[in-house]
Amino acid sequence: MNRDEVLQQIMDSGALPTLSNVASKLIEITGREDTTIYEITQLIAQDVSLSAKVLKVVNSAFYNFPNEVRSIQQAVAILGTNAVRSLVLSFSFLSMEKKRREKGFNYQRFWEQSLATAVAAKLLVGEVETSIDPEEVFTVSLLVNIGVLILAQAFPGRYDVLLQQADCGSDRLIALEEKELGIDHAYVGSRAARRWQFPETLVLPILYHHNPEDYAGDDAELAREIRIVYLADLIANILYSARPIDFADRFCKEAKRLLKLSGSAVDGILENVSAEVASAADYFGMKIEGTPSIPEILQKANIELSLLNMSYEQMNRELVAAKLELERLNAELQEKNAYLEGIANLDGLTGVYNHRYFQEHLDRELNRTIRGGHPLSLVMIDLDNFKKINDFYGHQAGDFVLREACALWREQVRDYDLLARYGGEEFVLVLPETDAEQALAVAEKLRAATAAHFFGNRGERYEVTASFGVSVFDPADREMDKNRLIEQADGALYEAKKKGRNRVELYTPKKGGWLKRLKA
Repeated sequence: MNRDEVLQQIMDSGALPTLSNVASKLIEITGREDTTIYEITQLIAQDVSLSAKVLKVVNSAFYNFPNEVRSIQQAVAILGTNAVRSLVLSFSFLSMEKKRREKGFNYQRFWEQSLATAVAAKLLVGEVETSIDPEEVFTVSLLVNIGVLILAQAFPGRYDVLLQQADCGSDRLIALEEKELGIDHAYVGSRAARRWQFPETLVLPILYHHNPEDYAGDDAELAREIRIVYLADLIANILYSARPIDFADRFCKEAKRLLKLSGSAVDGILENVSAEVASAADYFGMKIEGTPSIPEILQKANIELSLLNMSYEQMNRELVAAKLELERLNAELQEKNAYLEGIANLDGLTGVYNHRYFQEHLDRELNRTIRGGHPLSLVMIDLDNFKKINDFYGHQAGDFVLREACALWREQVRDYDLLARYGGEEFVLVLPETDAEQALAVAEKLRAATAAHFFGNRGERYEVTASFGVSVFDPADREMDKNRLIEQADGALYEAKKKGRNRVELYTPKKGGWLKRLKA
């Protein structure tokens, strides 16, 4: 539905409040130029209770007249037609039936905040050089959010949710109303005022009270009245919203910008408005529980904000500490995982890689070799006459020789070469991107280093040599695979053993399959 259709639905729902007969008739007759004081007096006098209320306010500190006003005729003569009309309208709205609901929209709170807006507007008028009628500003400010009341009655339950989402701040309510209902309370309130036949000086401040600069008319005094109503609404939100500090900051800035109010004037209004609201409530027969002053409200809000910030800071410190602890635990876990992975892949005696890891690694390297088109060499190593060392010196001596040999060989190879224990005293060396000539050179370097090394432990010296079998994987040979590569290296090692040990043999298909290349 468009805005006009929503408005018609609201009007048809019976949500529009009804003015008293006296108030309705008073608006009508005061709109005529020929209306006399006698007609106004006679109209108000029809309602004895209303007359008594008007005289009570006229004789209160709300006006602070030096002499007692004894009759409505005298009140009209002293105050003027507009002021009396404003009083009657104020009483008419404040005496509307206040519905009670267990939850949701709080009608009593609504009228308390409306009265606070009206009192704040009157205080603002007193700080500005203007011909604006303070009673008229009081009345329009009292009714400025009447659209909220109408929407609450038209959309019960649904509108309560919007109020909760707005966080008790009327500035945020407009956008929510437009989004969810297709209409906002400022527009609804202004259309209701027109329906009650209010003059434009009362209608337009209701329409523009959230955005005073949207008023594009050329009436300077009306523009100023709209600004006053806007600022008064900000003050009421300091008293009744959940965000008093935000509204206080906004009011101080806007009061200086829109009305050129001094800092002392702003401070004075904020200090006195709560007491003035309490007095006005008494004048108009409203019961308001003790409301703290705005300085007290702001002080409490600042304390709560400080405590909240402290909580956030503490929470942040705890989160940082938890994050650091988590990072420490994660690093420790990674270290332990690396250790566990390492010991799972390593031979427990020698510290070189185990047979399982060698098989997995060789698969990966062969795949990389095939993709890259470069050679890979495999060297099988066997310690010569190792059984004699175990039998003559004992297994501890044999274990020492195995560890010492592995430590020696690791020093001779590249970081990316893989040395692994194949089983018993047999070891295997994977040499990526290495051709036959380079592999033979590596194997010979290891053979020579082994033969020259001093294997001594606990006063004993062991003569240790090793035999080496080399095979080369050619990626262009489609019949070559991992098993054949290992078989060829093992066969070359067997040939080295058969031909005297302490030597290097390269597998080659020439001359019966073996070619002795290097010997001791």
